[in-house]
Amino acid sequence: MGKTKEMNGHAGGQEEFAVSATIQVEEKDSGRPTRNKLVGFLRRNKLVILTVSGVLVGVGIGLAVRRMELSRAHMIYFAFPGEMLLRMLKMIILPLVVCSLVSGAASLDTRSLGKLGGIAVAYFLVTTLIASGIAVALAFIIKPGVGAGRLNTNSLGLSDTVNTDKETVDSFLDLARNLFPANLVAAAFRSYVTEYKTIPTGNITEGNATFLKIPVGTEAEGMNILGLVLFAIIFGIALRKLGSEGEELIRFFNSFNEATMVIVTWIMWYIPIGITFLVASKIVEMEDIVLLVTSLGKYILASILGHIIHGGIVLPLIYFGLTRKNPFSFLSGLITPFATAFATCSSSATLPSMIKCIEENNGVDKRISRFILPIGATVNMDGAAIFQCIAAVFIAQLNEVELNAGQIFTILVTATASSVGAAGVPAGGIITIAIILEAIGLPTNDLSLMLAVDWIVDRTTTVVNVEGDALGAGILHHINQKAMKKEQLHLEDVRVEAIPNNKAEEETSPLVMHRSTAIAPTGSEDSDAKESSL
Repeated sequence: MGKTKEMNGHAGGQEEFAVSATIQVEEKDSGRPTRNKLVGFLRRNKLVILTVSGVLVGVGIGLAVRRMELSRAHMIYFAFPGEMLLRMLKMIILPLVVCSLVSGAASLDTRSLGKLGGIAVAYFLVTTLIASGIAVALAFIIKPGVGAGRLNTNSLGLSDTVNTDKETVDSFLDLARNLFPANLVAAAFRSYVTEYKTIPTGNITEGNATFLKIPVGTEAEGMNILGLVLFAIIFGIALRKLGSEGEELIRFFNSFNEATMVIVTWIMWYIPIGITFLVASKIVEMEDIVLLVTSLGKYILASILGHIIHGGIVLPLIYFGLTRKNPFSFLSGLITPFATAFATCSSSATLPSMIKCIEENNGVDKRISRFILPIGATVNMDGAAIFQCIAAVFIAQLNEVELNAGQIFTILVTATASSVGAAGVPAGGIITIAIILEAIGLPTNDLSLMLAVDWIVDRTTTVVNVEGDALGAGILHHINQKAMKKEQLHLEDVRVEAIPNNKAEEETSPLVMHRSTAIAPTGSEDSDAKESSL
C-alpha cells in the first residue's frame, strides 16, 4: 500500500510537471506566430525591401557625394556599378524577347492567339488615347508655358541639342520599315533611320543653283526590337502550324527561355546594388537643379501629375472594371520592377524582372506574360504619350501659339501613333516630340529644354509604361481563365447529356470523350468511371 501511494504520488508529480511544462511551452509559443509571420514576410519580400532601400540609400549617397565636387572622370568611376546593372539587363533583352515570344506564340492556338492579340491591341490603343487626352487637358489647365518667360537653352546654361530635321512622313515610314528588317542579325544591334542628303540642281557657276533635300536610308546604332518582336511572333505561329515537325524546335525555345529566366533571377539579386549607384550618380551629375525646377517647374508638375492620375486612378479603374479584382493588391507584387523602372528609365531593361515577378508573385500564366509583356514593352507607352503631349502644348504656349481644335486632335493622334515607335531606353521619347511639333507646325529648337529635365520626368514615365503592361497582362490572364472555364463547363454539359442514353462506352461520341479527357484535371478519369457505373 505504501509503495502504491508513493508510486501514485510520483506519477501525480510527473503529471503536474508535464502540465506546467506544457503551459510554459504554450506561453513561449504564444509570441512565436507574430515573430514567424514577420520573419516569413521579410523572407518573402527581401528582394523588394532591398530594392526600395537601394533607392533611398542612393539618394542619401548622392546628396553626400555631391558636396565633394567630383571631377568628370571620378563621376564615371562612381557610376560604374550602376552601369554594370544596365549592361546586364540590356544583355538579356534580346534572348528574352525572342525566345519568350516564339514560345508564347507557339503555345497558344491560332484562335486564342488572334483573340488575345486583338484584345491587347485594343487595350494598348484605348489606354494610350486616354493618357494623351489627360495630358492635353492638364496642359491647358496648368498652362506650364504661360508666364515662363522666353526660356532658351542659353539662359539655363544648356548645351545639349537635338537633331530634329526629320520629316513626319519619313518617321512613320521608318516605323513600317523597322517592322520588317532586311537583316535579322543586324536588327539585333541596328535599326533603319532616314537621313537627308542635300544635292544642288541647276547651274552652280551662274549662281542660280537650288538645293534639294533627298531622304537617304542609313543604319543607326540601337536594337530594332520592333522588327524582332514581329518576326518572333510570326515564327512562333509558323512552328505551331508545322505540328509534330515543329515540336522539337518549340521545346528548344522553351528550354532557352527557362534558362534565360534563371539568369534573370541571378541578375535580380544585383539590382539593389546597381539601383543604389544609378540613383546616386544621377543626383551627383545634376548641375543647377534649383534653376531648372523654378523655370520648368510647372512643366514637371503637369507631367508627373498626369502620370499619377493615369497610373494611380485610370489604369487601376480599367483593371477593376474588367476583372472585378483589387488592382493595388496586384500591383503590390510588382514593386521590384517598378523600382527598376524608376532607376533605369527603360521599360525594355525592366522587362526581365517584370516577367519574373508577374509570374511568381501574381500567378499570371506564362503563355500570357511571355507573349504580351515583350509586345507591351515595345508598343505600349502611356507614360511617354503623356509627357509628349504636355511638352507639345508647353512649347506652343512658350512660343505664344494658340492651338486650334484641329491641332489638338493632331497632337492626340500623333502622340498615340508615335509612342509606338518610341525606344524603350532613357530619353527615347524626346525624338518623338519632334514628330508632334512638325505635325502641328511648331519650332523644334526648344526641345533642349525637355532634355534638361528629362531625367526627372522620364522616371515616372517609365513606371507608368510598365504598369500599363503589367495590368494589361493581368486583364488578359483573367479573360483567358474565364474563357477556359466556360469551355470546360460546356464540355461537362455535353458529357452529362450523353450519359442518360445508357449506351456502352464504345457507343459514346469519340469526339466528346476525346475533348473532355483532354480538358479534365488529374484524377477526373476515376470520377468519370464512377459516374458511368452509377
